[in-house]
This record gives sequence, structure tokens and C-alpha cells, in this order.
Amino acid sequence: MRRLFTLPLGFCLVAALPAFAGNWERFRGPNGVGTAQDKDIPITFDEKSGILWKLAIPGIGNSSPVVWGKQLFLQTSAPDGSERSLVCVDVEKREIMWTRSVPAQKSPTHSKNTLASSTPATDGESVFVAFWDGKEVAMAAYSMKGDFLWNKNLGQWISQHGTGASPIVYKDKVFFANDMDSEDLKTKKPVAKPVTLFALSKKTGDILWETPRAAYRACYSMPFILEPNGSPPELIVTSTTAITSYNPDDGAQNWHWNWTFKKTKTKMPLRTIASPIVAHGHLFASSGDGGGDRQMFAVELKGVGKNTVAKSAWENSKDFPYVPCLLSLGEHLYFVNDAGFAGCYEAKTGKRVWLERIHQADFVASPVLIEDRIYAPSEQGEVHVFRAATAFQLLASNNLGERIRATPAVADGRLYIRGQNHLFCIGKK
Repeated sequence: MRRLFTLPLGFCLVAALPAFAGNWERFRGPNGVGTAQDKDIPITFDEKSGILWKLAIPGIGNSSPVVWGKQLFLQTSAPDGSERSLVCVDVEKREIMWTRSVPAQKSPTHSKNTLASSTPATDGESVFVAFWDGKEVAMAAYSMKGDFLWNKNLGQWISQHGTGASPIVYKDKVFFANDMDSEDLKTKKPVAKPVTLFALSKKTGDILWETPRAAYRACYSMPFILEPNGSPPELIVTSTTAITSYNPDDGAQNWHWNWTFKKTKTKMPLRTIASPIVAHGHLFASSGDGGGDRQMFAVELKGVGKNTVAKSAWENSKDFPYVPCLLSLGEHLYFVNDAGFAGCYEAKTGKRVWLERIHQADFVASPVLIEDRIYAPSEQGEVHVFRAATAFQLLASNNLGERIRATPAVADGRLYIRGQNHLFCIGKK
């Protein structure tokens, strides 16, 4: 199956990753759009009804769950930082099936980040995870049974906020954008190998190609695959400096759109954490920083491949999120932002339809779209459910009792939410 984005006549972007029924194989699901094909997920739920089970997850992490069949994967870190672990949960037996760990050390991170914030990816044959040992990032691969397959060191990571970028799998490759700071924060010297987009063989871990990238501030935005009108697929990567399209076969650049920021409080380009989406012939990418600056661009895309012309269509420097990702349904964009507002905007024009404050909510996790409903977990431990419609309608606020900073997964009629201490499974019996 292919996920089809509704675009103007003559220009249609199709997600090239197959949307396997029942699977949620990467951060934000098939091709990272955050939209589930599942139905009948409960709107209201608690321990008496709707929460089918919860399982204690050892350690600490913001890594989001991914699901293939009856197996769910996420990453965690020992509380003292001495190791990172890939955890496999059997969602039928409701227990941890296996854990694979690597030695590591503690390293400074942002107060809302962890030592294990990278989300795994799987193709149903293997599972791939980016481990950060406190100094360097390595990509590791395991079989679905937990057998070690390979490990590839990708070099140092430099950022005062820690890591958080995640891999994606496409055909025979694993892609990973190592968009860290361009210089050492203490010495102010350029790092040896600052920013690189890697393509690794999913069978062997060999680097098939690597492309250096311009960068300034560490970014965590996830790449995704687009296939315009049956033309060759494109690998799209966003960062502080640009949005770039690459040929996934060899890393050659197709097109490039430079970020142009207004004057910011920090006098620096804004970093990208939220992953972009495409709808109606536009690519939507948001950025920001801890100083409160925000900038969301709608970039119109005309043409395909190297003939693509990318130009800014509209922008917003106030309402859109910094960390949570956007959603698209019909003619509109939907979101929750870091400050606790939910919003709906016209995708083509940028016109605000509504913007409403959700009481006592702050958001780090990205929301997911199920049918015409948006499920948005907050840092306060509540999962707010509101309608994806042109009038704001809050349907429910479900309290899970612990902080949530990981984006949910939806698979096989179940909603999986990782809280600070537990994994929750929500659905109908």
C-alpha cells in the first residue's frame, strides 16, 4: 500500500515506504507522517476501561515505541548512564521478550532530553538502533529474535543537548542524519567530521555512501522518502541551514532550499527538531530554540528531482510547534505546540482556522492522527483527544499518571504510549 498525499493537479507526492497493515516501523509510523490506518481506538480510557495493560520499562528514555507484528521495540538507558539498551516487548504476552545492551557513560543533555531518545526502526527482519555512548554514535542491528548482526561506529556527537536523531529503513538501506553542532562548544574549534548523512547496508552495516552537510546547530529532524509522480524517490532531510533532497541510491543532491531566518533573540539560526510533512504540493517544516524563537515555513515544490523549484509560500513565527511534529488531514494542518496550544491552519494559505489553549498542558511528544481524532500526550501525563475539524472540540483528557515525552505508536488496533516509567497499551478488548 502507498500513502497518497492530496496535491494540486499535475503534482502528486507519494510516500514510497509501504504502509504495512498492523505495523508502525519507525518514528511516527509509515514514512513518519503520524497518521494511523487503525480504527476504533477508545476516546476515553483509564485502568477500568480502555487501558488493556501497562508494563514497567526499566531505565530512562524518550525513545518512542515501534511495532512489528507482536513485537514492540524501544531504547532505554540505565539511570546512572552506564549502558544503553534495546528492549523488545511481546505485546501478546505483555512482557519483555529480550534486552540487548551496550556499555556507555553519562553525558550532559537538555533537561527534557535523555541518554536514550533515539527511536529504533525495523523492517520485520531486523531492528536498527542508534546508540550514543556519551561520546560517539553507533548504529547497531539485531534480528527479531535479538541475535546481534552488526555494529557501525559513526563518530562523535557534539551538542549541549545530547542526541535524539533516529534511523529510517528504505529498501536495502538504513539512513541516518548525524546533524550535530559544527564546532566544539568548549574549545570553539570545528569538529573533525561535523555533519554527515549516512546510508548503510541493512544487511552488513557497511557505509554505502556518506554525504557531508552544512550545519550550524544540532538538529534532530527525521528524514523521509518522497516519490513524485512515479519518478525516482527522493530522500528529504531538514536542518538548521536548509531543506535538501537527495538521491537515496548514491547521495547525490537533487535540490536545496536555504532557511532564511528573521532576526532571532539568540542571533543564531533556529534548529529543527520536529520532522517535516508534505501535503498539497507544499513541504511544512518548523524550527525554534530555547529562547522562544519560532519559525514555520511552507515551501511550495514544483517539478520533480533535479528540476524541482522550491520556494517559500508562507510562514508563521509565533503559533507553530518547536518540538512536536505537525499532522495533515484534508485541506488543513493540525498541531499541538510546546506551550500547550492546539491549532488548525489552512495548508495552502497559512490562514488560521482556530488556536485553542489546552488547560494545564505542555507538549514534547508529537500527536498522532487516528480516523478524525488527534491523540496528544502531554508532559503532565494526560492524553488529550480532540477532533481534526474546522471547529475545536476537545473530546477527552485521559490521565495516565506519569509524564509523557515519547511519541505514541499505533498498530493492530492498539495505541501504545510510553510514559516515564511504563508502557501503556490502549484499545478495545
